[in-house]
Amino acid sequence: MTTPEPTVFLVDDDHAMRDALGLLLDTAGFNTVSFSSATEFLERYDASQPGCLVLDIRMPGMSGMELQEALVEQTAGLPIIFLTGHGNVSMSAKAFRTGAIDFLEKPFDEAMLLERIHEALGIDKTNRESAARHAHASSRLSVLTPREREVMLLLVAGNTNKEIAAKLDLSTRTIETHRGRVMDKTGVQSVAELVELAISSGSYTPK
Repeated sequence: MTTPEPTVFLVDDDHAMRDALGLLLDTAGFNTVSFSSATEFLERYDASQPGCLVLDIRMPGMSGMELQEALVEQTAGLPIIFLTGHGNVSMSAKAFRTGAIDFLEKPFDEAMLLERIHEALGIDKTNRESAARHAHASSRLSVLTPREREVMLLLVAGNTNKEIAAKLDLSTRTIETHRGRVMDKTGVQSVAELVELAISSGSYTPK
């Protein structure tokens, strides 16, 4: 399956600003799609499409901040770069707390914007790869029975078969059987691989 090309989504109600930004980003080699309102973006955005969002703060109807909040509620972790001619400290602080990459005041430095877009696309790529690893790992562990999962968690935490047997009040041979099934079902060849799988799934956090 081919990964879609990353897209810079541009949302600004100012037609002249959209055109100028679109030309700048196209010239810099970015795949760009423009929207005149936050509502239009929400109606058309597909969360499976990688990219980042260059977003004006103050627009008629839904504001940029409200769009950011809506995306957070949808668990759409699209990196956002805010552009505004009406910035203030409290507004920028709120944007950063909600996950914005940057908050640039108009007129902004073009080189700075392009640098931030490169950064945002890199963050989105990393986040999507991490999410894919998490989903894959969770799927591999989902085949385990509750008891096998219990043994797996004790095993990746560094316990020996004998220690696990004592903790679960089972025989060492029974633990060996569960351990073998865990390894077979998950397709790992070593405890080290099992640890990596458990960490990727979010089931285990090393202390």
